[in-house]
This record gives sequence, structure tokens and C-alpha cells, in this order.
Amino acid sequence: MFQALPRIGRRRALFGSAAVFAVVGLLLWWLVPLGEESPSGTITFSTGTPTGVYQMYGKLLQGAIAKDMPHLDVRLLNSDGSQENISRVATGKADFTIAAADAVETYVLQNKPGAKRLRGCSRLYDDYVHLVVPRTSPVQSVEDLKGLRVAVGPSGSGVRLIANHVLEAAGLDPGRDIEPLADGIATMPGLLEHHKIDAFFWSGGLPTNAVQKLSKADDIRLVPIGGDLVEKLHEQGEASRYYRSAVMPADAYPEAQRGSAVPTLAVANFLITREDADADLTESLTRTVIASRDRIGAVVHAAQLVDLRTAIYTDPLPLHEGARRYYRSIKP
Repeated sequence: MFQALPRIGRRRALFGSAAVFAVVGLLLWWLVPLGEESPSGTITFSTGTPTGVYQMYGKLLQGAIAKDMPHLDVRLLNSDGSQENISRVATGKADFTIAAADAVETYVLQNKPGAKRLRGCSRLYDDYVHLVVPRTSPVQSVEDLKGLRVAVGPSGSGVRLIANHVLEAAGLDPGRDIEPLADGIATMPGLLEHHKIDAFFWSGGLPTNAVQKLSKADDIRLVPIGGDLVEKLHEQGEASRYYRSAVMPADAYPEAQRGSAVPTLAVANFLITREDADADLTESLTRTVIASRDRIGAVVHAAQLVDLRTAIYTDPLPLHEGARRYYRSIKP
């Protein structure tokens, strides 16, 4: 038979147990905050072509979301690029996507289906315009493309939009002055390598793997796109106002550039969604985008340029309320 504890012993034991329970309770409260459940369910994220930066960024972001929001299932969809991405989100075929500012502005200006429902979450990184030719090509400027076979991207891509604008700024009619091919970055390098095209346009983050691999396998170079074309682009107005002069660093494609920086154009990319997207989910996803910059940037170098100071600038789209809530929460 157990002897009864002395009264003083029982009292100490009760107080000790209560203290232990209190500490455990505080730890549980700290580890699992009440009222802050991780978003759950399924969302669809439209990315890009299999060999492009959008798709690689989407895959890495999917991994970051899995860590931060383990109950959320993120399904990725390949696409032809910005124009298709925007249409998917605007019409409810996808929940989130990445798209270039000029493509967003074009969609809004044309008042396409769902345009007024589009919202921005974050400005991400810049796309750089590439004009790639064989090293022995006589092409030294955009104007020199006249009469040549040029891959300009699929009809639903941001590349096609930019290529058409650049060609027009150079005084060329995209439908008559060149032989346009609707190939994307998945097939452009092979076509150039086998002499089935004379040049191709690409717009993407630096470096783009497909261009990098081509530069190592074949003797290519990047044609400069000068500041005079930027001025002419701005004269076109509307969506072309988002293009700005930029310099492709000499180490972007070392074999192709041979130590020389290349003048070109750049345009910002946005993470976008719809007005009716859940605010808690959008806040959490925006937080993950900012917090995962360094992890994603270690693989997709362009993502290193995601900057909290400029992330809120998603013109022409207003910020989604969830994203706005996140930015307000981190203001000093």
C-alpha cells in the first residue's frame, strides 16, 4: 500500500504539476499559434516553357511553398509565356502566374476577358531581350534582320510581343520584312544550330539555360539593341513604356559574349493573381516569394533581384489586398 503524501508534499506536487503544464502550454502556443492555420487546398500556377526561367522559378517556388504551407497543393502548368499566363489567370484557368509588365498592360488596354479582375502581388525580376545569331552572321543590328528567317516566339508568348515591338521600332514589318517562325525557346537553339533559322528573339531572366547550353555547344553571339531603339519604342506609347535600356553583363553568357557587356532592353516581371483570390493565401504566398529569394536565387540567378523595396510597384495592376496586408505588416 502506498502511504498518503504529507499535506505539504501534495501541495508542492500540485504546484509543480501546474507549472509543468503551464510551460508545456506556452511552448505549444508558441510552436502552433492559435488562429494562424496554414492555407490549405489546391491552387494552379501557370509558369512557362520547359526550358525557360518562368518554369524553373515556378518549380522552385513550389518547393518553397511546400515548406511554408505544407497543407497547400500547388499544381504547375506549362505555358507559352506571359500572354497565355495572363489570360489563364484573368479567366480563372489558373490562380497565380508570372508575366511581363508590357504583356499585362497590353491585356488591360485591350480590355480582354477578366482584365479588370487582375491584381499584382509582387514585382519580381527583370527579363532581358536576347537577339541571338551565329557568330559568323552579318547581322549587327535589328535592322539587318530584313529578309531573314527569325524565330519570334509562339503567339501566346511575351517574346512575340516584345519581338514585334522591337522590329517595328527598327522600321521592319514583322509580317512582311522577315520570315517569322512561331518557335519558342525549347526549339529555337536547335533550329539555329542546324541553320534552319538565321536568328531568334528571346526574353528571359539571366542566364536562360537554353541559351547558356547553346553558347557552350555552338559559336553564337548576342546582337546589341541600342538606346536609340528604346526611344523609338517609347514613342509607340502604351505597353512599350515599360521597356528600358539595360546592359547584359559580360558574364551572363561568357562563351558568347567573350568578355563584353551587351546593350539591350529589359522589362519587369510581376507575380499576379485575381481580385477574388483569398487574402490570407495571397498574403502567405507573397511572404514566401520574398523570404525564398536567396534560396531560389542560388539556382535561378535572376531571382536574386527580387527586392522588397520595389516589390510593391506592380503598375498597371493594383496590389491585391492580401499582398498589401503583407507589405504593411513588415513596415518599420
